[in-house]
Amino acid sequence: MAELIELHAVRRRYAMDGQVVDALAGIDLHIRAGEFIAITGASGSGKSSLLNILGCLDRPTEGRYLIEGLDVAGMDDEAASDIRNRRIGFVFQSFHLLPRLTVLENVLLPLRFHRQPPQDADAHARELLRQVGLQDRMAHRPTELSGGQMQRAAIARALVLRPAILLADEPTGNLDSKSAADVLRLIEGVHAGGQTVVMVTHDHDIAARAARQIRLHDGRIEYDVHQHAAH
Repeated sequence: MAELIELHAVRRRYAMDGQVVDALAGIDLHIRAGEFIAITGASGSGKSSLLNILGCLDRPTEGRYLIEGLDVAGMDDEAASDIRNRRIGFVFQSFHLLPRLTVLENVLLPLRFHRQPPQDADAHARELLRQVGLQDRMAHRPTELSGGQMQRAAIARALVLRPAILLADEPTGNLDSKSAADVLRLIEGVHAGGQTVVMVTHDHDIAARAARQIRLHDGRIEYDVHQHAAH
């Protein structure tokens, strides 16, 4: 597997109440293409800060972040935004679907910023919705869907640009157990198709299903283990 992501001595500092806090206190991390990684840790351990940097939503205070050999930390905002839009797909706990758009329109939304023939984009979006089991919900609004259906629509939207990496932040956090199991199976299927997946979760049972588990503590990697994923 090729090297996809490299973090070298990454720190992220914030000023809080007149004090400087190291949310990330020197992270070294290598992620290869095709991996399935779960990031765990207590609240305040740095999970969200790490995911935000991996997703080019934030920049390191110190250190280097490379994706596919490109030094993102040294890019201007426009170049970093371009990397984020083209190479990274996001799935959030709260779905982030636009309520006034249909499910199909939500999935097509990232394509508005790219030069792709509309007929190709539409066909690709419809195929993704078929793959996530929403072929009968394309014309519905998000408010007409269950939580599990909304998250499946969000996964289709995250994949519509064929990103190099899928980042999932507590993707089952707002779902009942059955919907959570369905979404997790879908993410596992995405990975089985060759996609790189990095998922933040507080649920140890869910983390155990990833092939590699990274636990953060006080902004540092406490352990980083390859495991046999449980199914």
